[in-house]
Amino acid sequence: MFGFAAIAQSTAKKNETIVLVHGAWADASAWHGVTPLLQAKGYSVIEVNLPGHGKDETSFAGISLQSYVDAVTTAIGSKKNIILVGHSMAGLVISQTAEAIPGQIKELVYLSAFLPRNGESLLSLAKQDPDSHIGKYLNIDEKNGTAVIAKDRIVDVFALDAPKEVQTYLVANTKAEPLAPLATPVSLTEKNFGKVKKAYIFTTLDNAVSFNAQKAMVKNTPVGKEETLISSHTSFIASAGKLAEAIVKSVK
Repeated sequence: MFGFAAIAQSTAKKNETIVLVHGAWADASAWHGVTPLLQAKGYSVIEVNLPGHGKDETSFAGISLQSYVDAVTTAIGSKKNIILVGHSMAGLVISQTAEAIPGQIKELVYLSAFLPRNGESLLSLAKQDPDSHIGKYLNIDEKNGTAVIAKDRIVDVFALDAPKEVQTYLVANTKAEPLAPLATPVSLTEKNFGKVKKAYIFTTLDNAVSFNAQKAMVKNTPVGKEETLISSHTSFIASAGKLAEAIVKSVK
């Protein structure tokens, strides 16, 4: 009986796809340490690279919150039973994606992410987070539509618990972020977004989206499950194993 139960569980997981969406100042490679751990649990995994990030050279002038959503829905295609995981800024992206295709989403998992209510933007939520270090080190260029973190503060904001070589890499490779998606409010309804199951993974040592802000957003938009990591904002670097476990626990 146990053998048949294990096979049934494995088959069920193989019918579920975990879609991972990175945050601002990052790209799909952020998930490379987590993806094989989730695959080892029997899940299919898709890493989405948003326009203008990583090696994608889409002009910032053509990038919007909707283009991020389009990238995610394209990656999902016709698949169903999607577990959609969003880190940081991608909390808005997965929320708007769930609004667009609620029937295909099994659950939304917010990883130290912005969890918006209708009409809120990343910038409006960030202004409510006095404990975040981003505001002190964020340089916005409205003329060119970019936002960038001062290089000498990247480690403090994102990755104090990362290995030294990773910290050095982040400082050398973090690029500017398109400004428009950060300023665009989401449009969410109770009929679509409101009916999709949600989970939140807190990061207690977070200097980008503070632990207090994370708790406040979950209070405003309650979730079904909560997990907590003792980690900086980039838990996928220093705590990949624990993060993979938290994602799996969030969707059991």
